[in-house]
Amino acid sequence: MRNFGLIGRKLGHSFSAKFFGAKFQSEQIDASYLLYELESIDLLPKLLTDYRLDGFNVTIPYKESIIPYLDELTADAREVGAVNCVDVRDGKLVGHNTDITGIEASLHWLDIEPNSKALILGSGGASKAVQYILKKHGIEYKVVSRDKSRGDTTYDELTQEVIGSHHLIINTTPLGMSPDIESAPEIDYSALTSSHRLFDVVYNPATTEFLRRGKERGAKTMGGMLMLQTQAIASWHIWSM
Repeated sequence: MRNFGLIGRKLGHSFSAKFFGAKFQSEQIDASYLLYELESIDLLPKLLTDYRLDGFNVTIPYKESIIPYLDELTADAREVGAVNCVDVRDGKLVGHNTDITGIEASLHWLDIEPNSKALILGSGGASKAVQYILKKHGIEYKVVSRDKSRGDTTYDELTQEVIGSHHLIINTTPLGMSPDIESAPEIDYSALTSSHRLFDVVYNPATTEFLRRGKERGAKTMGGMLMLQTQAIASWHIWSM
């Protein structure tokens, strides 16, 4: 049996084990997929000693901090600066980024208008993957962070005019994720219109508070489930090569 899993700090919200469990059962694949909560990324070497893993996914908050523990990075993962998929091959840990595949599929579904400008809420690993895809498609963006040194602007600086002129808004923070489903990024939702497109990388719940407020203003919205499924399939493709 081959063994796979997901590492992160808090994984009670995760659908990954269910997704892969159903896939393995329906396709009669002799493999398991388990959740491994780590209080610190420093515990990764012990985890890999205690459990024989053939590959694993990485989620909040370790997509960036895992990099020093890896032997190799793909070109995409190196350019993004974040890893969400690790292939264990010939004793080496190889870091990949399949989030970019999921993000690209989600943005395609949203049917972004030409010359749109974007606001990326958050500056962590998921944000870096979003930045990579927006650059690829020539979409101008600003990174919004609580810490000005980690982004282009802060939430306090998001005027109605700024929000009104950026028709694509992407939440890459965990705000709104189960069980904290009533939280949402602190932006002026009254500035949203039917011309706006809102994408949330959070997939549990399917409609976050961020997306719900956008829908109230007529915006087209997209949750993170398509991204989750697409990046998971891409991860399996890597592990199966």
